[in-house]
Amino acid sequence: MVIKPKVRGFVCITSHPEGCAAHVQEQIDYVKSKAPLAQGPKNVLVIGSSTGYGLASRIAAAFGSKANTVGVFFERPSEEGRPATPGWYNTIAVTAAARAEGLKAININGDAFSEEIKRQTIEVLKREIGPVDLVVYSLASPRRTHPKSGVVHKSTLKPIGQSYTNKTVDTDKGIVSQVSIEPASDAEIADTVAVMGGEDWELWIDALLAADLIAPGATSVSYSYIGPEVTWPIYKNGTIGIAKNDLERVGKRIDAKLKAHGYGRALISVNKALVTQASSAIPVVPLYISILYKIMKAHGTHEGCIEQIQRLFSTQLYGGSGLQFDDAGRVRIDDWEMKPDVQAEVARIWPQVTTENLAQLTDIAGYRSEFLRLFGFGLPGINYEADVEPHRPML
Repeated sequence: MVIKPKVRGFVCITSHPEGCAAHVQEQIDYVKSKAPLAQGPKNVLVIGSSTGYGLASRIAAAFGSKANTVGVFFERPSEEGRPATPGWYNTIAVTAAARAEGLKAININGDAFSEEIKRQTIEVLKREIGPVDLVVYSLASPRRTHPKSGVVHKSTLKPIGQSYTNKTVDTDKGIVSQVSIEPASDAEIADTVAVMGGEDWELWIDALLAADLIAPGATSVSYSYIGPEVTWPIYKNGTIGIAKNDLERVGKRIDAKLKAHGYGRALISVNKALVTQASSAIPVVPLYISILYKIMKAHGTHEGCIEQIQRLFSTQLYGGSGLQFDDAGRVRIDDWEMKPDVQAEVARIWPQVTTENLAQLTDIAGYRSEFLRLFGFGLPGINYEADVEPHRPML
C-alpha cells in the first residue's frame, strides 16, 4: 500500500516503516559521528524506549557505548493492510542495527506500569543480560492502571487554582488563537501525579533491586522539563508540573536507596523543549516551540532528541568531569534553551505572533516537518509514492 500522513489534531494516525527506519538510522549515524563513550554503560534497560528521549537513550547507549539493551514499550503492532504505530517500526530498526553489530537488543511490548511486564523484564534480564548499569525511565502515557488497586488514572493538562488563557496554535491549520483552560480538580491533580509522577519509577527500581539486577555503580535517570514562564501555568505550575515535582522527590529517594545499597545514583535530567508526540498535545507549548526553534536555529544551538541525549551522556553521565547540578540537584541539558538572550527573544516575539505572520516570526514549517518525521514522513531518500508492506513482525 502507499502510506501517506493522516493528521488528526495533534496525532498522525499513520506511519511509514521505511521512513521510521531512516529516521532511526539518522540518529545512529549521529551517535557514531561522535567519540565513543569510553566509560559508558554496557547493559541498559530503557523503560519507554520506542520514541523520543527514550529511543534516543537506547541509540546513544547501543551505538555510543556498545551496550546491550532491553527496551520496554507499548506500541500497536502492524497488521496486513494497517501500519503499526511509529514506535513499533523504530524498535525494529534499532534492534536490527544493534544485532548487526553483535549487540544484544531485546524487546518487551506491553504495559510498563503492570506487574506482569516488570516480571517479564526481570526474567529476560536474568536469562539474557544480567545486572544493568543504566536504567532509563522515560514513560509518557495518558493513563495508568495501578498495578495494585486496579484503578485507572488519567492524566490531565490543566492549570491549578485558576483558569488560564493564552495564545496557542493549530499546527496543522496554522491558526493562532486564544485558548482558555479551566483549573484542575483535586482528583485530576492526584490522577496526573499517579500517571506521571515517580511511583512507577520506584517500583521498577525496587523490583530490580529485589532481583539483584542492578550493577554496582549503576545510574538511573528520568527526564523532566521546566521551560520558560510563558508556559508555567499550563506546565511547571500546572498538573503536569506537580507530577514532575513528585518525580523529582521520588528520584531523590531512589538515589538514597541506591547509595544505601552501594549501587550508584539516580537523577533527573531537565531536557529541552522538542517536538514529540507528548509535547504536541500540550496547549501553548507548540507555539512556544515554533518560536524557540527559529531562535535557536539562528543561534546555531538547536538540538533534537538524539543531540540532547548524546550530550547528556558524553558531558554529564559518562563525561569523566563529573555531573553538574543546579540548585535543586537536577542535571540541566536545557541550558542552551534557557539562556537569557534566547528567552528574551522569545518574550519579544510571543506577543507579536498572529495567524498572518506566523510563518515569518516562527519556525512553524520546522515544527511541522519534525512532527511528521516522528511518524516516518519527510525523510530524504524514501519514495513515498511507492507501495510498501506495512506489516513488519517484531524482531
